[in-house]
Amino acid sequence: MLDLFAAEGVLEPLEGGRGTSWRAGDLVLSPGHDESEAWLAPIQARLAVRLDEASPRSLRLALPVPARDGNLTADGWAATRFEPGTTPCRHLATLQATAHLLHARLAAAVPERPAGLDARDDRWARAERAAYDGTAARLAARSDPGGIRDLVRSLEAALDETDLGREQLVHTDLANNVLLDATGIPFVIDFSPAWRSPLWAEAVCVLDAVLWQDAPAEALDDWRSGAQRQAMLRAALFRVLSDETCDVARYAALDLADA
Repeated sequence: MLDLFAAEGVLEPLEGGRGTSWRAGDLVLSPGHDESEAWLAPIQARLAVRLDEASPRSLRLALPVPARDGNLTADGWAATRFEPGTTPCRHLATLQATAHLLHARLAAAVPERPAGLDARDDRWARAERAAYDGTAARLAARSDPGGIRDLVRSLEAALDETDLGREQLVHTDLANNVLLDATGIPFVIDFSPAWRSPLWAEAVCVLDAVLWQDAPAEALDDWRSGAQRQAMLRAALFRVLSDETCDVARYAALDLADA
């Protein structure tokens, strides 16, 4: 794998993301990718360059690096340029501000839904679709460890047809993938794409921060009515259905389905 990306140096595990990325010299190598994502890299590269050229900088994005053969993935791995001096961002207000900035830039850069999104069939893509198309209970019924089915049914029963706003390209995993560079500017890594409303993507970010990053439960107070509530319900369905091991009690304790 190192040779495929012409990577040099000793492998070093990195913080941030899902905890599965490695540094090798000036590259960051991440698993879990395939060629169905190839459409994303040119979009990400162009936007990364534009953001770095902006003055003053307010947001940055990891720059994709192709393998030796020109492909953007190799044996399930993808590479981006390593950014020295970064630290994980765990401040919820900063994460939400980053979501607003990134999605505003993406709305301008990607005006139409990329066809490549249809090729995604990983567990995150399946869960995202199920959270919107009414198949969440059916997906949960395939396997029901620890009461997932009942949790999904309660979340799905609280859904309505509220409009969550215009859909566009969004990052579905921002809470785990925002670093601060050496000057304190948010640096977004490991782009997880979907074509949904920015409100939903922000709801996923807030939910993840409360569940896994010690953000206060009060952060959910603004998400208990109206369009924000509907976005949070679909965010919870997405996460419950995509978690490899779902902590049902942790989700249930948030009472997201209660009006």
